[in-house]
Amino acid sequence: MADNRAIGVFDSGIGGLTVLREIISAVPGESTIYFGDDGRAPYGTKSHDTIIKYSLQDMSFLKEQDVKMIVIACNTASTHAYEALSKVCDVPVVEVVNPGAKAAVESTRNGRIGIIATRATISSGVYESAVRKFGKDIPDLKVVSQACPLFVSLAEEGWWDDEVTRLTAQRYLAPLKEAGVDTVVLACTHYPLLASTISKVMGPDVTLINSGIAVASVVKDILKSEDILSDGKNTTRHFYTSDDPMLFEQVAAPFLGSGLPKGTRRVQVDKYDVKEFLC
Repeated sequence: MADNRAIGVFDSGIGGLTVLREIISAVPGESTIYFGDDGRAPYGTKSHDTIIKYSLQDMSFLKEQDVKMIVIACNTASTHAYEALSKVCDVPVVEVVNPGAKAAVESTRNGRIGIIATRATISSGVYESAVRKFGKDIPDLKVVSQACPLFVSLAEEGWWDDEVTRLTAQRYLAPLKEAGVDTVVLACTHYPLLASTISKVMGPDVTLINSGIAVASVVKDILKSEDILSDGKNTTRHFYTSDDPMLFEQVAAPFLGSGLPKGTRRVQVDKYDVKEFLC
C-alpha cells in the first residue's frame, strides 16, 4: 500500500536545499516538507547541547506534519545531533556525513581524499573519521581537510562562477592540489553551487562528491526497503522558515530553480519543549 506522507528535510538555513533538490530528482513522486531554521542560524557557532536542542525542535515540528522520514540536511546537525534524533524518532532518520564519506571512498583511485567544509565541520573531524572508517582497507589512505568559510557567502551571493570565487578557490584548494587528491568531498550543503569553479581549479581528473546525491540514494533505498514509497499522485512541496518568508524565498530560489520555493510560511520552533529528550 502506498504511503503518501511527505519526507521531512531540515537545515539551519538554505544550504540544505541542495540536498532537497537531489531528493526531488531521485524520487520526484515523493512529497517534501522543508524547514530552514534561518532565524537561529548558523548552527556551527553554537554549543553541542544547543545544536541537539535545536535539532530536536526541528524534528518535533516535522513530526507534527506527519512526515514518514526525516533528513538532516545540515552537516553540523548531522555531526552533533543524528544519534540523539535517531534514538527518539519513530520514523527513519538520514544524515549527510556517512553517505558522502562512503561515496568518496568508493570513488578514489589513489587513496587520497580531500574534504572541504566550514571551519566547524572540519574542526569536528567527523568527516575524516567517517572516510577512514569506510576506507580502512585502503593502504596508505590520506585525508586532507580544508576549511573554506567564504564559500558559503559566495554561494548565497550567487557568485557561483565568478572571478572572485575562482581566486578564492585557488587559495583554499592549493593544499589539496599539492597533496594530489583525486576525490574531493563537498562537505557543506552550499558548496555544490560552486562545483563548476571548484572543478576548474582542481582539474578534470578530480572527482567531486556531492553529499546530496549520496543522501538522495540512501533516501530512495530506505523508501523501498521500508515499503513506504508514495504512489506519485498529488505530490506537494511545502517550505517553512523561522525567519522572514520573503527573504528566504529570495535567497533560496537559485538553489532549487523551477520556480521554487513558493508559499513559504514562518514558524517558531522554539516553542517545542524537548527537555525530556535531553535527559
